Amino acid sequence: MKRSFLLYFLITVIGVIFIGRLFQLQIIKGETYDPMHNAAIKIEYDYPERGYIYDRNGKLLVANQLSYDVMVQPNQVESLDTLEFCNLLKIDKEDFLIRFKRAEHYASYLPSVFLKQLAKEDFAFLQEKMHKYNGFYIQKRIIRNYPINAAANVLGYIGEVNEEKAKKSDYYQSGELEGKDGVEKQYEDVLRGRKGKKYLQRNRFNKVTGSYKDGLNDTLPENGQDLTLTIDIDLQLFAQQLMNGKRGGIVAIEPSTGEILALVTSPSYDPNMLVGRKRSINSASLMDPTNPEKPTYDRGLLAAYPPGSPFKIMNALIGLQENVINEQSSFLCFGGYRYGSRSTAFMRCHCGVFNSPIRLKTGIARSCNSYFANTYKRIIEKNKKPSKGLDNWNRHITSFGLGNYLGYDLPAGQKGLIPDAAYYNARYKYAWGASTTISNAIGQGEVLTTPIQLANFTAAIANRGFFYTPHIVKKINRKTINITDFTTKKQTTIDKEHFAPVIEAMHEVFKTGTGRWSQVNGIEICGKTGTSENSIKIVDGIKVQAKDHSILIAFAPKDNPKIAIAVFVENGGYGSTIAAPITSLLIEKYLNGSISEVNKIREQNMLNMSLQEVYDKQTSKTKQIASGKE
Repeated sequence: MKRSFLLYFLITVIGVIFIGRLFQLQIIKGETYDPMHNAAIKIEYDYPERGYIYDRNGKLLVANQLSYDVMVQPNQVESLDTLEFCNLLKIDKEDFLIRFKRAEHYASYLPSVFLKQLAKEDFAFLQEKMHKYNGFYIQKRIIRNYPINAAANVLGYIGEVNEEKAKKSDYYQSGELEGKDGVEKQYEDVLRGRKGKKYLQRNRFNKVTGSYKDGLNDTLPENGQDLTLTIDIDLQLFAQQLMNGKRGGIVAIEPSTGEILALVTSPSYDPNMLVGRKRSINSASLMDPTNPEKPTYDRGLLAAYPPGSPFKIMNALIGLQENVINEQSSFLCFGGYRYGSRSTAFMRCHCGVFNSPIRLKTGIARSCNSYFANTYKRIIEKNKKPSKGLDNWNRHITSFGLGNYLGYDLPAGQKGLIPDAAYYNARYKYAWGASTTISNAIGQGEVLTTPIQLANFTAAIANRGFFYTPHIVKKINRKTINITDFTTKKQTTIDKEHFAPVIEAMHEVFKTGTGRWSQVNGIEICGKTGTSENSIKIVDGIKVQAKDHSILIAFAPKDNPKIAIAVFVENGGYGSTIAAPITSLLIEKYLNGSISEVNKIREQNMLNMSLQEVYDKQTSKTKQIASGKE
């Protein structure tokens, strides 16, 4: 009796456990159960349209086109005529085996890309044949199309998700596409949408018999959201054309909003090169680290250069704020500035004003090194302790966004360098002073800035003391973005009244100063030309002195500015010869819509000017030095 009771008891307990487990699996977890790992279930993905991208005036920059991939799910593959299949796909057997092993390594129970982006003429023919090859099928995908060959660095591109990410992700599968650079990467979650899933039931012969659970788990795709960028594609295109044959970066910002109007890097590339079957070949060439042109390197965001003479504007503002100079303060110039205890320590100057009092307006307009060396010395020595003076100097400069990431909505960035006392204490073991760091007075020395930082600095001057965080996206699905960081004024440490005399002096640059040959009738341009010394590190600390960089910052009009711009041309020489005419042309194009007849010669000169011979000689020389032949 006891034994039979124990038997019935065990049967009852096991039955309750079994029923409970079934209840848990089918009822409680059934609603959220993802049958992806079930070999009896086939999953078909329905890929959404990726969001379109437009410029600020509604011009289409990025669209979509259909592509077709051959997919494989290894655990569903049965014996097949490999030779026939390879002939259909136009690959050899060795290639087939490599691709199949890669798919197995990813996951035998999950689909992955076997062959990417079929040619359109092959799709229809293959579609009819694929039923013969279990485990293989053709998947429709959306890839990009770029109607305008411009702004590749801004737009970015899409590429395959790497296998490691695909394994960990609850969204991406191997072979799927995601944004890899630029706006495509930064706004991936907005642009990609959400793919749909359809679960299909298979029988024991691996044939689809219908929807799994009558489509209860199926989801519909959601198209990505469209983006409207802040850039003006006509201005972007014109800037790219002006930079043909040159290396460098151009950044233009609308001061009143922080919207980026143009973000140019040169050399660049056609964004369509990273689309389709030739993408792998093209990417290998474009991203080759030995390529001296570095077309995928965004010089507008990543290249940190000495800012040269435009940095004198910063020292003028600090001098006024710290009350170590005023508009009437004057210094003499005897062809340069002698400093330190050594008689050979001499900073040359080409202002052309010899042994006459130079005041603020002339100092900026004629770019006098002596004037700003004296101003810098007074700033650093104001409180007797150079360390305190330099930290105060650093505080003012960083309030303009220099020396740090600006917080813009693009994935690339470079901090640059604005040295502080700690930097020089480590370098000179506390034995330094104003003379040691005097090159900072003219934007040389240790100071490094990016073109976007200089453009933002210029926008802050145009606004008389504040700026908005630069940004590239204006609207998402036609709704203006409302990101607090992009709509909040960032105040600098310089009082508003100190900007008026500096702006007057910047206006004088284009009236009678170093930028006078690049004036535009009817537009009051305020700016500052610059020439930045350029030394290139080759190997083991060896440096080569190369041709100077050409720089200019400017904004216009003088009152109620609409555009602030920074132009940086590598090895372009004096700022007045290349950067200044490029700047004035871009300002005229943006404000007037076209280039006037009187400036057509200037336009043609800049469009036709190439520095390629300079770059080729520089590359050849550095290779010779690196190899020990010179």
